[in-house]
Amino acid sequence: MRIDVLTLFPELIDAFAGTSIIGRACAAELVRIVATDIRDFARDNHRSVDDKPFGGGPGMVMSCGPVFDAVEHVTALDDAKPSLIMLTPQGQTLTQSLANELSGCDRLVLLCGHYEGFDDRIREGLSPREVSVGDYVLTGGEVAAMVLMDAVVRLVPGVLGSDQSTTEESFSDGLLEYPQYTRPREFRGMTVPDVLLNGDHAAILRWRQEQSVERTKTRRPDLLRD
Repeated sequence: MRIDVLTLFPELIDAFAGTSIIGRACAAELVRIVATDIRDFARDNHRSVDDKPFGGGPGMVMSCGPVFDAVEHVTALDDAKPSLIMLTPQGQTLTQSLANELSGCDRLVLLCGHYEGFDDRIREGLSPREVSVGDYVLTGGEVAAMVLMDAVVRLVPGVLGSDQSTTEESFSDGLLEYPQYTRPREFRGMTVPDVLLNGDHAAILRWRQEQSVERTKTRRPDLLRD
């Protein structure tokens, strides 16, 4: 998978792409993450990528020209047709289901916004898929892009090493994950449930399913209603 990130802060993306599981996935050439600076496509000596909004109002708006040029340039770098994603609070909420869907793409292009957002003709002319990481506002789209990449890349075959790592997690089957324990068996008066220690794998599976359902009922009942 190739992921191109169009950003005003490529150093953030470069650092992310060299860290932890994502860094190992890139080193193993399972994923390639390429950051492109939108300012490189500015049309003036000041490398301006924003301007005042028509109609007045606070802040600045990201301009069409540099964004269109950046997207068209990056799209032409690889033969694989990309899925263009705009990170915006107005978009479809990122879920595990959406992450699974995107992990099957050969190529993603992520567009990170700043200021008061994008000139709306960027939506109209480029028709990106709009994705939000939650109902809150961030300073810029880079953090949202990193959240999306982390959720997606770990689902790419071979990245985690074990397919079970992604099938037995919260949201993978619509439920929250069951409680997990490791050594020691007792810590400050808290003990590991006996069912996990008796070697009865059928009983362990039943217990884990029951715990997943109970945790979901208590903490995220909305998931059961869906």
